[in-house]
Amino acid sequence: MIRATKVLRRECLAGGDIIDRVVLDHGDRHRRRVAMRGIGGLRFLLDLPEPTVLEDGDALILEDGRLVWVEAAAEHLLEIRAPNDHALKRLIWHIGNRHIPAEIGADTIWIADDHVLAAMVRGLGGTATEVKRPFQPEGGAYSGGHDHAHGHHHSHAAG
Repeated sequence: MIRATKVLRRECLAGGDIIDRVVLDHGDRHRRRVAMRGIGGLRFLLDLPEPTVLEDGDALILEDGRLVWVEAAAEHLLEIRAPNDHALKRLIWHIGNRHIPAEIGADTIWIADDHVLAAMVRGLGGTATEVKRPFQPEGGAYSGGHDHAHGHHHSHAAG
């Protein structure tokens, strides 16, 4: 089975031989090693050096240089809004306090559809509307998808 061993970020994608695409929900876009099947039927092994968050529009580079497009699947979400900026900040705090994935827009928060959280949001004066759209939550401290130590070298020279 051919392997996909690298990720080409969407901002670096200038062309190339895209031969298939995978449509993945946010959970399946954070992987290191898993067998995958493209929409067109291509079977391949995602085999990355470390767990990586795949973003909508990225491409996976196969061993032979061909590309597989990554598309974020539409998911059942709650679209949360508030009557003013202060109320929105309070909702963000309450949602963050529960350590659940959240996508934060300018005046909207999206979370996985959850009737308990919808009731909490409404109880705090916000609105929670069921929508279906791709979910791209904030990376956060627990995502493991980014190397935060990159470029930071510590020296212990005697002074």
